[in-house]
Amino acid sequence: MKIKSIALTLFTIASLAFTAKAQKTIVDVAVGSSDHTTLVAAVKAADLVTTLQSAGPFTVFAPTNAAFGKLPKETVAFLLKPENKSALAKILTYHVVAGNLNAAAVAKAITDAKGSLKLKTVSGGILVASLKDGKVILTDENGGVATVVVTDLVASNGVIHVIDTVVLPK
Repeated sequence: MKIKSIALTLFTIASLAFTAKAQKTIVDVAVGSSDHTTLVAAVKAADLVTTLQSAGPFTVFAPTNAAFGKLPKETVAFLLKPENKSALAKILTYHVVAGNLNAAAVAKAITDAKGSLKLKTVSGGILVASLKDGKVILTDENGGVATVVVTDLVASNGVIHVIDTVVLPK
């Protein structure tokens, strides 16, 4: 009887841990990543936390700190100023697509679309997704290119794919 009780307790703890992990929103996942502190600061500055904690679902292409580091320092500083909140929000929502598109779904959709898939972003812009050497490549409206380097970080309200470059709308 004691073994059964211990097993039940361990199962309950494991279930709670799994449930707690599954309950993390996109924002919670990003906050928990040391590689996304700039993105988290930008989401807060653009007042998008509540939006990205809502039901969604969302697919977020999340640039790393190193991706933001590729931008001129004055650009990031400029965008983080309160008076530039709308410009920052437009850039950040350009990294978000409505729906829950895991890596397999994205790759299949690209293949089904004959190698190039247009993704309409929440900001209203278009990202073009394609495959190169087995990786998803995003091309922005200015011809800038980002590579998806980590896929399928699952959140309760969507999925995050990590990218190596900030994509920019026109």
